[in-house]
Amino acid sequence: MCGRYSMYESMDHYLRQLSLDLVIINGYDHEPIGRYNVAPSTRVEVLRQLEGGLSVDRVKWGWSPSWAKGKQPDPINARAETVVTGRFFKGLWPHGRALAPANGWFEWVPDLTDPKRKQPYYITSADGGPLYFAALAEVHQDIEPDERDGFVIITAAADQGLIDIHDRKPLVLAPALAREWIDPTTSPERAAQIVEQGCMPAAEFRWYPVGKAVGNVRNEGQALIVPINDENPQGQLEF
Repeated sequence: MCGRYSMYESMDHYLRQLSLDLVIINGYDHEPIGRYNVAPSTRVEVLRQLEGGLSVDRVKWGWSPSWAKGKQPDPINARAETVVTGRFFKGLWPHGRALAPANGWFEWVPDLTDPKRKQPYYITSADGGPLYFAALAEVHQDIEPDERDGFVIITAAADQGLIDIHDRKPLVLAPALAREWIDPTTSPERAAQIVEQGCMPAAEFRWYPVGKAVGNVRNEGQALIVPINDENPQGQLEF
């Protein structure tokens, strides 16, 4: 997974699709979030289930344990194959389970004739519904952001046609599994099973090339997810 995704609906939209019978503690409104180019190290909404209900928190995308701070950029992803048993994310597993709602994500495919040139693709749900990325988060609720806060998205091996786009994909959970994932009563053993087996298959997604403007973190707007075709050849001249 190449580190960009979109989240442009209102939080109400993502929560309604989850059908959670929980009190919303904070962060809930009907205004569109409008993020078509979520980039690493920026703050974006994640969902966590706490004792008092559901918390919606704006958290930095990227996290490191205290002993690794400053040694390298904070990782934004955690591999499904190692996240449960690895040392790096031990401080988040399993109590830090969270969801990162999304509408789709971006990958860059190298040109076969010139690998230095890459074509961005947008991957989204086949039925137009929202996506829920399995995540791990550290959040300290306070007036000011805490430097320890952050989250990572769990990734799994790509399957079927998605392999042609990238060998990894976010661990996207169907609503029922997403609810189970953030439920504090879900056992660590069951959560590990979700990590291993719960990702939605490639058949549940569709993907298409988009313009190269998404490569600049300063660019935003719906135009970033518009398909490239004969009538709309934006970005093709540089490929």
